[in-house]
Amino acid sequence: MALHIPSHHQKDDDLCYNTITINPLNKYKIPEHENNPQIIYQLISDELLLDGNSKQNLATFCQTYSDTEIHKLMDKCIDKNMIDKDEYPQTAEIEERCVNIISDLWHGKKGQSIGTSTTGSSEACMLAGMAMKWRWKIKRQENNKNCNKPNLVCGPVQVCWHKFAKYWDIELREIQMEKDSYISTSKKIIELCDENTIGVVLTLGTTFTGQYEPIKDICNALDIFEKNTSLNIDIHVDAASGGFLAPFCNPDLIWDFRLERVKSISTSGHKFGLTPLGCGWVIWKDKKYLPDDLIFNVNYLGGNMPTFAINFSRPGGQIICQYYNLIRLGKEGYKRIQSNCYKIGKKLADQIKTLNLFDIIYESDPKIGIPAVTWKLKENISVPFTLYDLSDLLRERGWQIPTYSLPKNCENETIQRVLIKYGSSYDFIELLFNDLKNGINKLTQFPPSNKQIKKGGFNHGK
Repeated sequence: MALHIPSHHQKDDDLCYNTITINPLNKYKIPEHENNPQIIYQLISDELLLDGNSKQNLATFCQTYSDTEIHKLMDKCIDKNMIDKDEYPQTAEIEERCVNIISDLWHGKKGQSIGTSTTGSSEACMLAGMAMKWRWKIKRQENNKNCNKPNLVCGPVQVCWHKFAKYWDIELREIQMEKDSYISTSKKIIELCDENTIGVVLTLGTTFTGQYEPIKDICNALDIFEKNTSLNIDIHVDAASGGFLAPFCNPDLIWDFRLERVKSISTSGHKFGLTPLGCGWVIWKDKKYLPDDLIFNVNYLGGNMPTFAINFSRPGGQIICQYYNLIRLGKEGYKRIQSNCYKIGKKLADQIKTLNLFDIIYESDPKIGIPAVTWKLKENISVPFTLYDLSDLLRERGWQIPTYSLPKNCENETIQRVLIKYGSSYDFIELLFNDLKNGINKLTQFPPSNKQIKKGGFNHGK
């Protein structure tokens, strides 16, 4: 027998639809009456069409493609609170498995490492930074020294470390970039270290260019520094991107827990770990490097559980999906996916070189960085547009390609960057390159108005 909706219900729905669509919604005040869920769903879906296409977002480091199975697993976990380990013990068990698998990838010793999931690598960095500060403070107090002026030494870092330093009242000693030298060196790092240094942060895949910092070299330099000064300074590796790249595509690179001075490592599961947004990890080489004073025990969720996190309630789906990826792909699958990303990035770099307009800063090399390409206008080139103009024009075709100035000391250098992630293809990048080339031709033929041409592009901000 066919099912029929009573006519009065149809009329009510039609009335609801007409009322909502003819009269504008009050978007900033909750309505007095409830509305038809399908209609509200459609109205919100229509608004979301105005967002950019996430696959064309080549600015973000975050994963924008997921297997069908991941969508199903996320749906199964939508109501699971990760922090409630007593209520969801299997999700907690899977989190522990992930910590062990990732620790093993980074050459941690079985049974010694300790770690936790986070909402992303920024929270992971905050936790690692707090542990560094507490270890330094304990050591200073044991030697009857004041703890008033802690500092953190680092290369050019992502903004989360600037937040950490401000929130926890720490002097951030960030090395200055130099032209054609965009990452830290052992010499620059050592020059900034002293007895108040809580630790050194090094990045495996910098935000600005995508390059790996020379972690082993800096560890060696700090060993010599300790012999000369008796100052033992720990290293935290911010492997937000490289933590899920180097183990598969450059396993001979020594950057992780194989180095005695590296005490903690953080990463983003939702970047090259291939999970949906909202997943990070931080792991300490040994339990002794996570001070007990930072761990809280709570019992009001049904069982007594230790917790060390900035966020409390948080979803469990991303953790389950991280486990899915690790088990499904294995080393072979991760290597295949990430290697393809590197190859596609190298192709894009080679194509950009043919334009004879740009200097390639970094070109998708697994030996020295992540699957990314960064470039700037040649200094001896005069063009009637800036990289910002080019980004704006590409956005008309849906591409989100970031253009930005570098940090202090290199702030006059403007660069563009493309991230190559899982889901990209040669044909996809070919479309980008064609639009890039067509955009350059259009801007050359029809220069932006009211701007003065200057060698190497425009001087922005003046």
